[in-house]
Amino acid sequence: MTPSARRGDLFDPACPTRRLLDRIGTKWFSMAVKVLSEAEPDEVGFAELRRRIPGISQKMLSSTLQSMAADGLLTRRVEATNPPRVHYRLTELGLSLDAPLAAVRAWAEEHMAEIDAAAG
Repeated sequence: MTPSARRGDLFDPACPTRRLLDRIGTKWFSMAVKVLSEAEPDEVGFAELRRRIPGISQKMLSSTLQSMAADGLLTRRVEATNPPRVHYRLTELGLSLDAPLAAVRAWAEEHMAEIDAAAG
């Protein structure tokens, strides 16, 4: 079976789908995808990403971007300056996450008041 034909099983404790959902389910991941998808087809520099994602630490942004790159969701280009400037762009695979994550963000924004009231 080819890698693209394999499908995960979320209910299998050994399935890597669980680890992937842990990564893509974070607020920082979702915000990074949104910022990068809005910039498409342009790249976004590290400093600009940090400015556009309020509250994220440098360490958390770096970690998020590294895991996204390792998963094939973004490309990273280093400019040989002093200090080096790093630019990011979503891959086609990364861009394919924009719509599903946008739907989850929209749902959360629409229902936040109800959730707050229920948690009361």
